[in-house]
Amino acid sequence: MNEFSLYVLDITMNSVRAGATEIEVKLEEKDDMLYFSVTDNGCGMKAEQVKNLKDPFFTTRKTRAVGLGIPFLTMLSEQTGGTVEITSRHEEEYPEEHGTVISASFNKEHIDFIPLGDMTGTVVTLIQGSPEIDFTYKHIMSKGTVSLSCRELKDMLGDEVSLASFEILEWIKEYLEESYESIK
Repeated sequence: MNEFSLYVLDITMNSVRAGATEIEVKLEEKDDMLYFSVTDNGCGMKAEQVKNLKDPFFTTRKTRAVGLGIPFLTMLSEQTGGTVEITSRHEEEYPEEHGTVISASFNKEHIDFIPLGDMTGTVVTLIQGSPEIDFTYKHIMSKGTVSLSCRELKDMLGDEVSLASFEILEWIKEYLEESYESIK
């Protein structure tokens, strides 16, 4: 993958597969650094799983024997001088407060930092694929912030309108594009 947005999609899909109903994707650009995090209320992971996540031959998926999302994210982060941190609380141990937080930092000025890519397309794809999930997206930059809350959209639209409908997805896409354009 040669765009950061594809890694965001891959990591966030782990939260979807973990049964999360609320997922926050946050990017913060500060000076020459990019800070990225995905926070969810999914089933969480036990300590042994978290310990093994950076091993490409460890995966909980049944469809293939390798899991490359976290190892590649770690490689991308570390080769720019950044770090990756993963904390998780498994639902068996924390029935009320379970979930996972994956945080990574990247030096944007490093030669190995890959382009951000199409963050708007990534957010729209996530919502289209899982309209029942309350995604929150926030991208904080020096000139302003681009944000979107599915919970707020659902509150405004009511239960009878799906966020996956063509018209709503087009509106979300245009809203995000206009938001990015307004802070260039």
